[in-house]
Amino acid sequence: MYYHASPIKDLHILTPHTSNHGTPLLYLSAKRENTLPYLSNAIELYGKRSGKFPEGPYHKWASYGFTGEGILRLEEYYPNAAEETYKGISGYIYTIAPSPDIKKQQDIPYAYTSEYSMPPVSCEYIPDAYEAILTAARDHKIIIQKYEDNSASKLQWIEKTIKEQFTHTQKPEYKAFLQAQFPFLQD
Repeated sequence: MYYHASPIKDLHILTPHTSNHGTPLLYLSAKRENTLPYLSNAIELYGKRSGKFPEGPYHKWASYGFTGEGILRLEEYYPNAAEETYKGISGYIYTIAPSPDIKKQQDIPYAYTSEYSMPPVSCEYIPDAYEAILTAARDHKIIIQKYEDNSASKLQWIEKTIKEQFTHTQKPEYKAFLQAQFPFLQD
């Protein structure tokens, strides 16, 4: 089975959408827990909460990686990022049956895509995405890399990467989010 996260209830058809790379695809995972980070988007939350960018579309924020064993590692690039992004956010995880239209995404473990719309076979309500992520972490299905536990070299990498993103983005909501979360961009 495959899984897809959405903030929208009662979807009878899951349709491809355009993400950061510009190609409309339906994004799926063979691991339910790997969809949990997609229940919320820190940039969208910032835009709505601040009132600066109440309407989308929003740049996707996904600060995660994978261990050598393919376990998702949710990485905090700023203090309390996971709690700030997911606490109190509800959503839905849809289950999709196998199909020949589902293709393996080579660069992300357990990730799959489809160019076609697909009907879900079931839907699970997630009342609090943060609690679901904490449960997955307790079950060793996700690792939460807290900001304060990052090494000095990782913090340097984060600062370098964020500065590059800030310099090159053409999206005002992304730029505003980065400035709000990363004080070193104020220099």
